[in-house]
Amino acid sequence: MLFKRILNKLYIQYLLRRKPFEYAKYVGVDVGVGTRFMGPEHGMFGTEPFLISIGKNCLITGEVKFLTHDGSVYLLKNKFPKADLLGRIKIGDNVFIGYRTIILPGVTVGSNVVIGAGSVVTRSIPDNSVAVGSPAKVVSSIEDYLNKVEKKIIHTGGLPIDEKKKILERELKKD
Repeated sequence: MLFKRILNKLYIQYLLRRKPFEYAKYVGVDVGVGTRFMGPEHGMFGTEPFLISIGKNCLITGEVKFLTHDGSVYLLKNKFPKADLLGRIKIGDNVFIGYRTIILPGVTVGSNVVIGAGSVVTRSIPDNSVAVGSPAKVVSSIEDYLNKVEKKIIHTGGLPIDEKKKILERELKKD
């Protein structure tokens, strides 16, 4: 029995580090094809991962937390010993969730959405928008955002670090 538990923990650690997509599915998240997790952590999906659905082609960055429950009902345990406040979390297709974002219970994030780093998503975010802050608020359309950043793009994705460094040194001298 102990050996089986140890083996299971090792398997979970392997999935988490080497196959985060499979880890999400293993713990019960409904996750779409093409979704990627950067720096996933054990516990990022809270205690009810089966209440979370993430669409296709999303990028979930590091230290993101999906909270499907509100632990504050602990204060009511004397009156309601089995009290829970739970809610589903639904993430649409083609969504970017920035570093250290927290998504709270009952939230739906539409498709084609950018959630800025450090945001706390307390209410649903519509399709085709950019939301930032704590609490997260929609600050622009995805179209306006893409038009703005298109002018700043430096094409270094996937290059070896030495080539990337040369390009960045040259491009950033212009600033």
